[in-house]
Amino acid sequence: MDLTAKQRAALRSMCNTLPVVLTIGKEGIGENTVKEAYDLLQARELIKCAVGQNAPLTAKEAAQQLCEKTGASPVQVIGHKFSIFRRNDKEPKIEI
Repeated sequence: MDLTAKQRAALRSMCNTLPVVLTIGKEGIGENTVKEAYDLLQARELIKCAVGQNAPLTAKEAAQQLCEKTGASPVQVIGHKFSIFRRNDKEPKIEI
C-alpha cells in the first residue's frame, strides 16, 4: 500500500504519542519478530518500533525489511526508531 504525502503526514502526527511496542535486538528480524509485528499491525494498524544498539540493522533497513515481510508501509524513520502502517481491511481503526 502506497501512502500519499498527506496520509503519511497525518500518520506521522499520530506517531508522536505512540509508545514503542516492538524492539529489534541483536538477533535482527527473525520469524518471531515478523509474527509479532504482523499481530501488532493487525490489532493497531500503526506501530512504533525501535532498533537496539547491538542490532545488525539500521532503523531504515529494519523498517524496509519489516514492511516487505508484513505488507506494511513505512511512515517515518528517526534515529533508532521507526513507524509502519498497515490497514486492517476487516476492522479499520485509523481513517486517513
